[in-house]
Amino acid sequence: MTTTTPPVTPDDVQDAATRLKGVAHRTPVLRSRTLDTLVGAEVFLKCENFQRVGAFKFRGAYNAASRLTPEQLTRGIAAYSSGNHAQAVALAARELGTTAVIVMPEDAPPSKRAATEGYGAEIVTYDRYTGDRVAIAEALAAERGLALIPPYEHPHVMAGQGTAALELLEETGELGALLTPVGGGGLMAGSATAAKGLHPGIRMVGVEPEAGDDTKRSLEAGRRISIPVPKTIADGQALHTPGELTFSVNRRLVDEIVLVSDDEIRDAMRFVFERLKIVIEPSGATPLAALLSGRVSGLPDRVGVIVSGGNVDAERFARLCAGEV
Repeated sequence: MTTTTPPVTPDDVQDAATRLKGVAHRTPVLRSRTLDTLVGAEVFLKCENFQRVGAFKFRGAYNAASRLTPEQLTRGIAAYSSGNHAQAVALAARELGTTAVIVMPEDAPPSKRAATEGYGAEIVTYDRYTGDRVAIAEALAAERGLALIPPYEHPHVMAGQGTAALELLEETGELGALLTPVGGGGLMAGSATAAKGLHPGIRMVGVEPEAGDDTKRSLEAGRRISIPVPKTIADGQALHTPGELTFSVNRRLVDEIVLVSDDEIRDAMRFVFERLKIVIEPSGATPLAALLSGRVSGLPDRVGVIVSGGNVDAERFARLCAGEV
């Protein structure tokens, strides 16, 4: 009889939490009576828009980068990202006294590119609809001798992301369900590992934009499915296939995937701005959109939501809330 060791375990998440203590923010958990009434459940929002770089990505990036050898840190770090992981790696590199080179799509939100450059990173751009960002980054890392930290396909990245769910459950106690956005799957893989490790019966619900349903299709098929690069306002979830490592975790631990439209994402962004006075980006709004639109059936009494980030500039936020692209 053979067994396969999962790429990330609850102990890995606990270890990441220890490493991140005093470095990453312990983000707030917000409540809204209006939201509870609309949804018909107690909802606990883990607000990673208050994390360093404005998104959960700093957790995984720092957890992975801090484990590099002194020689690797001397040479520098490479990464590829549409924005949040880019900023996270750039900041982690700065915190650890090294440099970062980030491969970003040409159409990445200007605010995310500016923030990444502000942390001191070098930017290399590509066309997300025709270029292969992984191949570009791998070639760049090999050419310059850089340590490559991918946005989700890495055990230490997944473990770091899982600390958001760990903190949420430490604060709220047992929840009946936990909703997270799903892009490459790292946040979900880490969150599911942490949550199921503490409460095996918790219902893990991933949320994708309708145009980017690669994980939903993959789970239904029992294998990774590729789709055309999706066009959605949720740019952080505009991926064409789940990660191999993340999918190996999520196919075991995720209970269901639901889809939301761009208009439902806009409504969720507008709701938390008006009711909770916080700004969240489209990808961070997808789980809340699923709740507000009734996409999740049979909700338990107590529900957690990972609000993954808030990196959207004022002009784009206003356009999105007004129904524009």
